[in-house]
Amino acid sequence: MARWLVALLSAVVVFHVLVVLQVVPPEIVWGGRLTSRQELIHFEAVSITLNLFMIFVACHPAGFLKVLNTRLIKWLLAIMAALFALNTVGNLLANNPLERWIFTPLTATLAVLCTLIVRKL
Repeated sequence: MARWLVALLSAVVVFHVLVVLQVVPPEIVWGGRLTSRQELIHFEAVSITLNLFMIFVACHPAGFLKVLNTRLIKWLLAIMAALFALNTVGNLLANNPLERWIFTPLTATLAVLCTLIVRKL
């Protein structure tokens, strides 16, 4: 499960990099509510940074790293699960149908994976 979490989060980082590079249209992220390129860059930088941190966290239960203790990893994964659950709600309210139909199931899956990993640790 944790390896799936690492893989999905890695795909999310690649997606956000493609948004910054303007390969993916910016209208399908952030609820379609961003108003400028500068705002997009700021939001995407925060998203990429947070996702890279979440990959670092997920690498522990995946067996790739053992730098942090299990109790801290469980707390961080629980926080991630809550954030993904909130993000799922946000995606349901997005202006763009692609965001609703593609990213709602993705963030819901990420929330479930984080929850299952916490229970397994």
